[in-house]
Amino acid sequence: MSKLVDLNDLTEIKNVDKSGMLDLYLRIHESYKEATELSYRVDLPEALVKRRRSIDYVVVAGAGGSLIGGELLKDWLEETAFIPILTCDDYKLPSYVSRSSLVFVVSYSGETEETLSAFVGAIKKGCAVVAVTSGGHLEAFCRTLNVPCVIVPKGLPPRGALPYLFVPLTIFLERLNVIPSSSEELNEVVSVLKEISRANAPEVPLEENFTKALALKLNGTIPMIYGLKRYRSVAHRWKTQLNENAKIPCICESFLRLTHNEIVGWEAPRRLTKKFSVVFLRDLDEPPEVTRRVEATKAIVMKKANKVLEVYAQGKGLLSKMFSLVHIGDLVSIYLAIARGIDPKPTRAIDKIKLELSKLETIKRIEAEVERLTCKSINGGYLSYVKD
Repeated sequence: MSKLVDLNDLTEIKNVDKSGMLDLYLRIHESYKEATELSYRVDLPEALVKRRRSIDYVVVAGAGGSLIGGELLKDWLEETAFIPILTCDDYKLPSYVSRSSLVFVVSYSGETEETLSAFVGAIKKGCAVVAVTSGGHLEAFCRTLNVPCVIVPKGLPPRGALPYLFVPLTIFLERLNVIPSSSEELNEVVSVLKEISRANAPEVPLEENFTKALALKLNGTIPMIYGLKRYRSVAHRWKTQLNENAKIPCICESFLRLTHNEIVGWEAPRRLTKKFSVVFLRDLDEPPEVTRRVEATKAIVMKKANKVLEVYAQGKGLLSKMFSLVHIGDLVSIYLAIARGIDPKPTRAIDKIKLELSKLETIKRIEAEVERLTCKSINGGYLSYVKD
């Protein structure tokens, strides 16, 4: 194993993290207020307001880092929402999505071809549509078809734009009276994330810095992230951040499901299982039956895994607890990348796949479909085309 970068050396940290990803995440709490302001600036068309009482599904269509906001939204509201909230990361929306559905189309770049395809599908189905993007084809299509669109700041990696990809969904659901006000919970998120950033800043030495220490404990292993059901999207965020930032394989699973199948995998010989470390994402307010299940799982895993670690959620409300775990995972992934001497920002494998996909010229096909929709629309606008 090559020598690790000293995480107490601020100069070395900056030399490795050439794009300033660590600083981006340490200041991410500042973006939540701006995201809220951006969301309120977008007008709600009257036709959309009229349809709010008939909404049967809320669907968030996106891919990769642009979809994580929808996945977090779904888990946050699962225990309280009266309308099902679903996510879609494919070219086509599910067959049950109809003109009674509200579809959020989220693509940070505005160029994600599967998301653009889902956008056209939502228009054809007559769904109520709201887009979130920094520009690209998605912004252009929204202007052409008169679709409400939240334009967020450019220049960020999608995985670092989470506030701008989550908050607009929440604000629009509020404005349509689908959910109650979330301002109190969002304020707590900002406060909790600010404190986590302060406690885990690069100036804080390794001995006192939880995320630095956890990153080093994961080094040289394949992490497995186990979260409670309410934290399944958080566990997935940990996985994808360790993939993209630290450039390592990672696995995630949630309780209670993992105790019905995955747990049996730990019966494998230790020469195999010792390659894995396990991180349990936990909550001080776990129901007793869940706690017992987690502890029973931990007892089995501890005999076989390289390391077994625990991270507890911070804050009072569910949203702040979720985002506290997200933020800790984000920082761990950045510190692990830096420790390994890897610039966390580039994602060359994704770039290669996108290059191959571009050869199919799918975007051109989607452009032609939007042009046909424009020709069919009444008064040049989507919301007048999809009449009530």
